[in-house]
Amino acid sequence: MNREGVHYTAVASLILLIFLCVLWESVLSPIKPGGSLLTLKALPLLLPLFGILRGKVYTHQWTSLLVLAYFVEGVVRAWSDSGLTHLLAFAEITLSALLFVSCVLFARISRIPVQGIASSR
Repeated sequence: MNREGVHYTAVASLILLIFLCVLWESVLSPIKPGGSLLTLKALPLLLPLFGILRGKVYTHQWTSLLVLAYFVEGVVRAWSDSGLTHLLAFAEITLSALLFVSCVLFARISRIPVQGIASSR
């Protein structure tokens, strides 16, 4: 996969994960009727949004660590909940895994080779 394809995958999965988190806790299957403050779990995903959109390598690197929390939450809720929440948890697992893989691949593809002593011979 090329750099642009990986970048667009990261952008799409991040935006979809943000929308999923907000819709899940406010409309689709909130813990309390009418929504809850758990909707705020989408706020940390807004931090890397502009860096991911601009294709910054460092942002992709630390986003790959941030998204692991969403993966874990999806696994826990898929294990413990049932019904629509169970399906939404699998969607969160899928999107967070896709974001993780695309961020790691983008950082790997974009890395700059280091000029060392061994390579100058």
